[in-house]
Amino acid sequence: MAKKDKKNEKDKKNLDTQKTKVDQDEMINENTINNEKENPNDEKSNEEKLAEAQEQVLRTLADSENLRRRLEREKEDLGNYIISNFAKEILSVVDNLQRAIKSIEDKKEDEKALSTFAEGIELIEKQLISSLEKFKINKINTINEPFNPNLHQAMFEVEGKDSESGNISEVIQDGYTIGDRLLRPAMVGVYKSKKS
Repeated sequence: MAKKDKKNEKDKKNLDTQKTKVDQDEMINENTINNEKENPNDEKSNEEKLAEAQEQVLRTLADSENLRRRLEREKEDLGNYIISNFAKEILSVVDNLQRAIKSIEDKKEDEKALSTFAEGIELIEKQLISSLEKFKINKINTINEPFNPNLHQAMFEVEGKDSESGNISEVIQDGYTIGDRLLRPAMVGVYKSKKS
């Protein structure tokens, strides 16, 4: 019987241990439920935090979109401002051309008027070139320069001395740069070596 008693005692201890474990689990669950009942704000505070974070993200997106729009407007305004300064310079040249044309219409037969007209046109050209230079628009030097495909566009070739081969012979249309960039290539004729 001693074996049965020992076995019963052992079984009883196992049951007690299992019961204690179940009781502990129940207590933990009850404490969790009680804490949730006592602190319902914990769950709400997480929801509130999530809502605040979402709102902050939306605000940040809206701010960045507003900044992008403002920068685009400022860029457009700056472009218009720069163009307006350039346009004012060019308009004064146009005014002078109109005055020159009007002055020659009255005196078409007078040779002195024609020479004065020619001088006026030359002055207007100088004024125009000066206005362009203010905005970093410069004429490309071409005559007797070596042909450069980055700055020149060859329109034809003419025979020349061997020493002149590859140099520019004639300018058909001037080219211009704006800053360091090519605005318009110069249209030129180029010397080629004589055939023997």
